[in-house]
Amino acid sequence: MAFIVNINGSPHDIDVDGDTPLLWVLRDVLGMTGTKFGCGMALCGACTVHINGTATRSCITTIDSIGDSKVTTIEAIGATPSGAKIQRSWLELEVPQCGYCQSGQIMSASALLASIPQPTDSDIDDAMSGNICRCGTYARIREAIKLAAQSK
Repeated sequence: MAFIVNINGSPHDIDVDGDTPLLWVLRDVLGMTGTKFGCGMALCGACTVHINGTATRSCITTIDSIGDSKVTTIEAIGATPSGAKIQRSWLELEVPQCGYCQSGQIMSASALLASIPQPTDSDIDDAMSGNICRCGTYARIREAIKLAAQSK
């Protein structure tokens, strides 16, 4: 089936089955490999993208459910105010260790800051609870979110 999907501000003509996960459209059809495959069951958060600004697991989001929604991936999150702040704080505090989960972490963190500019520890815990880091950089992630929230 043919779909037109708005990804990172540009329309993309996609010809895949409607039940194809957005993750595979991004990676295999469009060559956008910043969004990672982790578990395939929406448990780890590595595949997180924004759909209309909401952090969403792309591994279980079918292409036919997207409609005319706006999809933002890690490739374009730095163009958003919250994404730019998060990316700067991630670099400043050297958050990544192996880096595999970081695109999903950044996507969840930037959605948090976009909706709650001054998050509490509880807000951070809630927003980031679905993102797993095998290297255990959770303390640096929390500090980077707090730093981003303080920055202009």
